[in-house]
Amino acid sequence: MAQERSEAHSKRPYFFLSYAHTPRLDPYDAPDPDMWVHRLFRDLCEHVMYMTVTPAGAPIGFMDRETRAGEIWSNQTSEALATCRVFVPMYSPRYFISDTCGREWSAFSQRQAQHSRSSPPGLPAIVPALWTPVPSHNLPPAARSLQYDHERFGREYATFGLYGLIKLRSYRRQYEETTYRLAQTIVATAAQNPLPAGHPLDFTQLPSAFEQRTGLRRIRIVVAAPSREELPPGRPERCYGPSALDWNPYRESDTDTTRPLAEIAATIAERLDYRATVESLDEVAGGLLAGRRPDGPTLMLLDKLVLSDPKRQALLTKVDEAELPWLGVVVPSNPSDPDDETGLELQTALERRLPRTVRRVRSVPRAAMAGVPTLADFVALLPHVIQWAAAQFLRFTPSHPPPGSAPPRFRLGGPVEEASDDRRP
Repeated sequence: MAQERSEAHSKRPYFFLSYAHTPRLDPYDAPDPDMWVHRLFRDLCEHVMYMTVTPAGAPIGFMDRETRAGEIWSNQTSEALATCRVFVPMYSPRYFISDTCGREWSAFSQRQAQHSRSSPPGLPAIVPALWTPVPSHNLPPAARSLQYDHERFGREYATFGLYGLIKLRSYRRQYEETTYRLAQTIVATAAQNPLPAGHPLDFTQLPSAFEQRTGLRRIRIVVAAPSREELPPGRPERCYGPSALDWNPYRESDTDTTRPLAEIAATIAERLDYRATVESLDEVAGGLLAGRRPDGPTLMLLDKLVLSDPKRQALLTKVDEAELPWLGVVVPSNPSDPDDETGLELQTALERRLPRTVRRVRSVPRAAMAGVPTLADFVALLPHVIQWAAAQFLRFTPSHPPPGSAPPRFRLGGPVEEASDDRRP
């Protein structure tokens, strides 16, 4: 029995590295924007290996680099949070507005609180790492309560963070010293504050530990697709479900893709620090004419089937006539569908149903409307469509209407400013 417990203990990662993913500047850029975080992770694992008697093949640390595109939280991530000995959050401005990072912190904190109910409370098994400097007044209560002194690892580290030390050649020695000391702290914390393994938690049911301080921007994701029951004969039913929100055209060509495309889009938006609201085109048409001011850009995931659906053709016309500058349209393609339209046929159909919207967009948004053939292309392209729509939203949505101005017109997607000719997209 003692040997079994020892073997189970050796399989637990020493630390869980929690970090905010950085969006790519260009969807076709080869370098991974988080490559420096990955290097730090490898360096920490190497130091911890030399400082412990961890057997060969046992996990040293965990980070979610291997999470499949489109996943919010993998089973491996949930398991690692339930078994890791130390939680290492990578402080940065982006970290504390990340809903995912807040939920990771929440999962570890709940496990620690559960342990404290059955034993005397000890010091938190949390070792913060400073990736980039964050002013103390911008820290959420969960981080401020730790009262962690980053200067103990050196003034340069407290000033520039690990990102600055790893990027600037003149601070190479300070980077090596800091990572070594950080690894020492991880090992010492695991020994001084032993935390038993817990049970994996359901990500969707966890609140963010930073919820009161996130201030996440909002984005509306609209799915323009039929349900399975509305499909014409011969269409691949596997890509659809009981509602429009279940649609994912990549299920036909990627057997590992089971989640709805809207959920994948919401995950990508979340990693760009947005809180997404997902609705079908039918819901938008019925519910967004209530006089609300828009609270963020809109992203439409458009199934080409709706371009020939008389019912939804009328809804698309309303969207187009509203002339929403902050609307980004993405048209996923299903290459295994023999009736799939691409190229000129698709362009002609879009120009017929959404002429104003098509004329308005250029560059990346136009590429997204030309048919996105794979899930990998979708994941790479979507952040840039979101960023484009957000820039349009900031440009064309007034923060405060001038005194005495006429009330705004309310159209699909919220009120639209009565723009002069030179402000129209």
